[in-house]
Amino acid sequence: MVLKQQQFAVAIAKLILYADSASLYVTFGDAYRDPRLHGAMGEKKGYGAANSCHKLRLAVDLNIIKNGTIAPESEYKKLQDYWNKNLGGSPMIEGDANHFSWQDGIFR
Repeated sequence: MVLKQQQFAVAIAKLILYADSASLYVTFGDAYRDPRLHGAMGEKKGYGAANSCHKLRLAVDLNIIKNGTIAPESEYKKLQDYWNKNLGGSPMIEGDANHFSWQDGIFR
């Protein structure tokens, strides 16, 4: 699992560099969700899903900032496409465009 987490971190770094090159400036949202606050894998506690990849350190939320505010969902398509096609990322979750994960443990 640690190797997958390390590879995921590198993939996120590549995604952030791609975003920067495409003039899509991002900030971090949620990354790791501590089980003391969010429950163990499979347990729903607080916000988020019971089986969130954030709990496995295999998900991060990146916020695109435009004119000082978080951009609308439509602005994430370019990043989501790059994530899916080039970095082995999981498909976008409808209504959660800023979420980037390896839900199925996909890694290259």
